[in-house]
Amino acid sequence: MRRARLLKRLDDAWTAFTSSYAGLSEKDLLAPGVIKSWSVRDIIVHVTTWEEEAVKHLPVILAGRRPPRYSVTYGGINAFNALTTEKKKDLPLAEVFRQQAAAHRRVVAAIERAPDEALASESRFRRRLRLDTYGHYPGHTEAIRRWRSRK
Repeated sequence: MRRARLLKRLDDAWTAFTSSYAGLSEKDLLAPGVIKSWSVRDIIVHVTTWEEEAVKHLPVILAGRRPPRYSVTYGGINAFNALTTEKKKDLPLAEVFRQQAAAHRRVVAAIERAPDEALASESRFRRRLRLDTYGHYPGHTEAIRRWRSRK
């Protein structure tokens, strides 16, 4: 039951996120200024990057190890975000959506195959999952909605 509730929670937050930009034209998806200089496309890239980070680090957590600290590896989360945004800035929109779908499928699969005890609300696995996925989407969902209401 815990797994089903978690998957529903993830899906609800994901659906809200993807609905926040549904129906936008390519021009609108690429327009800067949604969050500072970021476009909706940049936000999608950012969310995808964090889902990829979850998928990369959840197995490490399940093995009882700790993922590297972003402060040590990149100089902090903001530096990591800037680096990955810059690295992916030239991806065509179709590739952005392809990567997004693939990363999200991998997140769902990680939840589906995780041991039950990893899904407890206070586990390290669940905390990392929450930070990188369903706890992360809402801020970006709201930013996109606010931007759309100003347009």
